[in-house]
Amino acid sequence: MHTKDAIKSGENVQRLFAVAVWRETPFFTDRERTALAWTEALTLISETHAPDDVYQELMKHFNEKEATDLTIAIATINSWNRLAVGFRKSPK
Repeated sequence: MHTKDAIKSGENVQRLFAVAVWRETPFFTDRERTALAWTEALTLISETHAPDDVYQELMKHFNEKEATDLTIAIATINSWNRLAVGFRKSPK
C-alpha cells in the first residue's frame, strides 16, 4: 500500500515513517511485529532462509489462513517489485 493510500485508510503517519526501524519503536503490536519479521524473512530469503523461530512466532499470532494470506501478499508484492526493477519502472 502506498503512503497516501495508507493515510487515507486511517494509518498513522508516525507509524508509516517508523516501519523501516520497526524493531526500535513502540508503535507496533506483537502481531504487527511478527508480520514485519515474517515479511523481512521472506523478502530477504537468500540471507535468512525463513528461520524456524520466525515461522513459529508467525503461527502463534496468526491462524493458518491468515499466515497463508500474509505470505501470499508478501510474495506477490515482492514479485511486483522484482518485475518493476527488471523492467526499469520507477514510481510516479
